Amino acid sequence: MKIGAPKEIYEGEARVALTPDSAVQLQKLGHTCFIQSGAGMLAGFTDDAYQKAGVTVIEGAQALFEAVDFVVKVRPPTEAEVAWLKKGQTLISFFYPAQNKELLEEAQKTGANVIAMDMVPRISRAQKMDALSSMANIGGYRAVIEAANNFGRFFTGQVTAAGKVPPAKVLVIGAGVAGLAAIGASTSLGAITYAFDVRPEVAEQITSMGAEFVYLDFAGEQQDGAATGGYATPSSPEFREAQLKKFRELAPDMDIVISTALIPGRDAPVLWTKDMVESMKRGSVIVDLAAERGGNCELTVKDQKIVTDNGVTIIGYTDLPSRMATQASQLYSTNVRQMVGDLTPAKDGVINYNMEDDVIRTATVTHEGTITFPPPPLKIQAIAAQKPKEKPKELTPEEKKAAEKAAYRKATVRQVSLLVVGAVVLFAIGLFAPASFMSHLVVFALACFVGFQVIWGVSPSLHTPLMSVTNAVSGIIILGSLLQIGAGGTGFGGFVIILLSVLAILIASINIVGGFLVTRRMLAMFQRS
Repeated sequence: MKIGAPKEIYEGEARVALTPDSAVQLQKLGHTCFIQSGAGMLAGFTDDAYQKAGVTVIEGAQALFEAVDFVVKVRPPTEAEVAWLKKGQTLISFFYPAQNKELLEEAQKTGANVIAMDMVPRISRAQKMDALSSMANIGGYRAVIEAANNFGRFFTGQVTAAGKVPPAKVLVIGAGVAGLAAIGASTSLGAITYAFDVRPEVAEQITSMGAEFVYLDFAGEQQDGAATGGYATPSSPEFREAQLKKFRELAPDMDIVISTALIPGRDAPVLWTKDMVESMKRGSVIVDLAAERGGNCELTVKDQKIVTDNGVTIIGYTDLPSRMATQASQLYSTNVRQMVGDLTPAKDGVINYNMEDDVIRTATVTHEGTITFPPPPLKIQAIAAQKPKEKPKELTPEEKKAAEKAAYRKATVRQVSLLVVGAVVLFAIGLFAPASFMSHLVVFALACFVGFQVIWGVSPSLHTPLMSVTNAVSGIIILGSLLQIGAGGTGFGGFVIILLSVLAILIASINIVGGFLVTRRMLAMFQRS
């Protein structure tokens, strides 16, 4: 099959759907690759680079459409590009069929097959083709960079000779792929990061990345990511009101808000209202990743950066992945290549359009002159995180104080009980034990105390933590043995005591010396020659 990528004509779009590396891999599947002249220039790929990879360069988009069997694009096609499609041809691109019903009908009339990369299901087998996640990952990372560029302070807190700089507080709304990427970038820069999501099962992912999950005190039922295909769904009016109430509480304290909340097939929900923006501090920044669908912020203007009257910057750029065009093109072209690979199971250049395959069926929106959107339910369950444990109930100050008093009383009773038991045992020993036993007991007690203090006082750099404990025990043995030698007495019994003490000193000394030698060798391994 002949596969070709035209130049993207959407204003500000710098990505390309076919890179030289992905073209090489497609040729291994038995396909022939074509590229429109200049299509990869903005992403850093020259025509010469494509030609060296065995790709044929064609002048003009229409000529490319006429020459190939597969057209691969990034942005949805324009009306003119749809008109160039022909029966039996296949188009692979982002398409957003729910928002582009007229375009979908025009594509159906041409008889072409259309695969929407935005419709790839989020199941384990389809992760390699999940272009939405690939682009969202870049968008989330870039959102933090844009926020930092427009924020007037450090992200991380610092203590300098000129004064203390507090860390920035960042709120990420939506913990999908973009949200998690934003959380990772924000925490890496040292900001105090908070994150909210309507799906409670993502709380563990958020906390594992160093952010704090914003819990919502809501008595109703929240979403299950497994039941929704891994995506968020519209919330109930009651849940939405609880959300907005929580955001109004957080707004005055947040320096940066990054919103990523989107619902497949719908406009973006408004989660950050005008009054929340007005309550934010001067110099705060909002980056709205949902700007292309209307925005999560009520004041967002698509593809623009505005500054409100109270000094809050609102960024509504829709080309964040395109601002990292080289990386974005590499990831997207890999997703496309994997999709073509599933369509070419025999790796012989022959397309096998298996509409029984969950991934191919779900992503296909028109097939052989028929609109196949929306797709049927998936046969297997979507990816979903394990539901977190229930959040422990927060205690009131009075309850905390009562709990601390109870714990103190319990510890005091335990300590007094141990002291009483110890006193009784010592009294019984002193009352009934012979004098010889008492002298040995005194030696044992002194050896434990002095031997432990002598060895434990040695610098940890001279012996490993593991060796320090055994060396302390050996020190107790040596001191106890020395005292026993001095008090060994005469006769056969005294000779046995002295002999055993000497053997104990010898063995314990070997342990101590060996421990120090092993530690010395370990330290030498890390010394520069």
